[in-house]
Amino acid sequence: MADLLTTLITQVQQNTWLELFAVFLGIAYLLLAVRENILCWYAAFFSTAIFLYLFRQVNLYMESGLQVYYLIMAVYGWYQWRRPSQAREKNDSELTISTWPIRLHIVVITMIVLVSALSGYLLNKYTDARLPYIDSVTTWASIVTTFMVTRKILENWIYWFVIDGISIFLYLDRELYFTALLFAIYIVIIFFGWFSWQKSYKIQIEYRLES
Repeated sequence: MADLLTTLITQVQQNTWLELFAVFLGIAYLLLAVRENILCWYAAFFSTAIFLYLFRQVNLYMESGLQVYYLIMAVYGWYQWRRPSQAREKNDSELTISTWPIRLHIVVITMIVLVSALSGYLLNKYTDARLPYIDSVTTWASIVTTFMVTRKILENWIYWFVIDGISIFLYLDRELYFTALLFAIYIVIIFFGWFSWQKSYKIQIEYRLES
């Protein structure tokens, strides 16, 4: 416990304030996403930019690459979630919460495992990456799940629950304690996200049946 406290104090003296700001923005992103608020993508963009810098400093190469993808998807997600207001003006279909069939989930998860095994092997053989296989799994799974969020796929919350649980171990190993705390908070918020989106999804189904 004393060593952990010493490490936390040392981090505060280095770049921890930057990490804390990224954590704050990360929490803001998820809380806004739960409410389907488009401002979540602004928080995601700036939080991701900071984490890109931090992860590069601790040799998490796959996670660093993931942050570049997150930056792009933050813009894409903003565009997709902006469509409902445009759709109302054009009498077009709005982006609503939907689900994927079990068969598609099986295919997606299988692909994540295979690609993670390959990239983990290459990182382990040719780089000094830390925990390359775990880093690869969280990265490739996050790529898929982020896309699911931009398309408002309900099951994204289940994917994030697994990803964030694994990520906590990864960040603790790299002594990114505040980032690990962020993902622990994420796990709590995920439950609210699941039930909130599930409620909205059921309302959508009932509305369609009544129409």
